[in-house]
Amino acid sequence: MKQLTLFSLLFAGVVQTFAQQAAVTGPDSRLKLDFQLQDGKPVYSVTYDGKTVLENSPLGFVSNIGDFSRQMSFVGQQADKVEKTYTQDRIKCSTVNYSANKLTVTLENAEKKKLDIVFQLSNNDVAFRYEMPQYGETACMVIEKEATGFDFPSSTTTFLSPQSDPMIGWMRTKPSYEEEYVPDEPVATPSKYG
Repeated sequence: MKQLTLFSLLFAGVVQTFAQQAAVTGPDSRLKLDFQLQDGKPVYSVTYDGKTVLENSPLGFVSNIGDFSRQMSFVGQQADKVEKTYTQDRIKCSTVNYSANKLTVTLENAEKKKLDIVFQLSNNDVAFRYEMPQYGETACMVIEKEATGFDFPSSTTTFLSPQSDPMIGWMRTKPSYEEEYVPDEPVATPSKYG
């Protein structure tokens, strides 16, 4: 009987560990987001065709309602599909068909207050937002510290145009024109404008 109890306790720990992970892909399954809790801290990572786009990146925040960046526990998850069609007469493709997969992860902080993180992946895009229920008479929430981040792999490069200083150049019109683009520039390269 003692062996069965010990096995049950070990098995429960394994199930709980796996239950603190969730994943969602875009409709064509090439873009994938993995969510997990690492020592109570929510993190996510993103891959495209198996290649890392974002390494484990932090999620959460600290607010006047509570700390939602650490000591979190996994409550549940829900998957859903998003299908929308809309028209805009001022763009090249006036009818747009949007398709995405949605994953809602429900977490609970140390004070048992819930936080939903809603991830939405289309074939080319990753988006997420935080949703919270109202607690008591609280009419608003103040974010005191943002923990959300993006951890790009060290080999990541950019294709960006630096932002120039304002009110310089011909007739003090900058930044009305783009500066030169620099392809494959390392992410950590500082702007020449400061």
